[in-house]
Parts: sequence; structure tokens; C-alpha cells
Amino acid sequence: MKPRSALMRILGAATAAGALAWAVMAGGQTSGTGSTGGHAEAVADAAPGYAVEKYNYPYAEKILAEKNIVLKRGDGRITLADCASETGLLEVWARSNDKVCFKVTGNSGWLTLEIPSVYGIKGSADQSAQVDMTVDAEEVSFDVAKGAYTAVGESADPGGREHMLVEIRTSK
Repeated sequence: MKPRSALMRILGAATAAGALAWAVMAGGQTSGTGSTGGHAEAVADAAPGYAVEKYNYPYAEKILAEKNIVLKRGDGRITLADCASETGLLEVWARSNDKVCFKVTGNSGWLTLEIPSVYGIKGSADQSAQVDMTVDAEEVSFDVAKGAYTAVGESADPGGREHMLVEIRTSK
């Protein structure tokens, strides 16, 4: 078989396959006022979308119901932990929840949350932290040294106003 003849057969087969695909896609569609039982739909329209990580905290609703802590989003390197599970955890002290602990892993991490009435934070053993808090209509930040207790929120506020912890960022 000559190369030109093989190429012609391949092109002919591809044309036939394209025509068949067009006929299948166009099947059921009519022009004018006639009606059919269905319509053609592009395959790409039926395909699932892309998975996009939104960094939402898993089981946030359950944690809110059980512990009255709103955990919103994070990178997975700051996670809620049982305070009795190990030493070296980041500890958040609040009048509304007593002590809440977080395990900190990796070289850096972030977590957005809501814990009202926070007055102290003890840094994790391995990482320092910066915490953002809101009071009235303003946002304030505090630096927390690793392994050290830091007065934050109402205990650091001259007016003793109630502060809400809204974000934790950690780094080595």
C-alpha cells in the first residue's frame, strides 16, 4: 500500500467519524416550528466543574454546637485540639470558653475564627503567633512569643473592653 493511499483512507475514516458525531449531536433537533422530544447538549456542559479548595474548617457546625467556637477557614496547620492531649499547644484563654487549645504544625499557619471574651494566649512550644482581635469597631493585633503567656484583649486593654479573637497566624 502506498503512503498516499493510506493517508487518503485515514482522512476518509476521520471525515466519516466526524459526520457521524455531528449527526448524533444534531439528532433530535429540528429547524423551523417542528418539535422533538429532546435537545443536544455539549459534552463540556455536562462535565463536572473543577475542584476549588475554599479552606473551610471541617466539622465547623458540630464544633460550634458542642464548644461554642466559630472556626471559619484555615490552611490546616492550626487545628483544634484537646488541651489534655499533649503539651506545647497554643492556648487561648477566654471568659466564654475557659481554655481552648490548638495544635500548630508546619513552618507557618493561619486560622480565622471567632472566640469572644479572650484575655490571654500562651504560644505553642515551637512557633510564635500574631493574633487579630476586634473590639467595638476597631481591629487590634498582638504578638505572642512561643511558649510564653501573653496578655491580650481585655487584659491588655486600658478600658477592659471585651475582645473577640478573629485570626491566628503562626510562624517559626
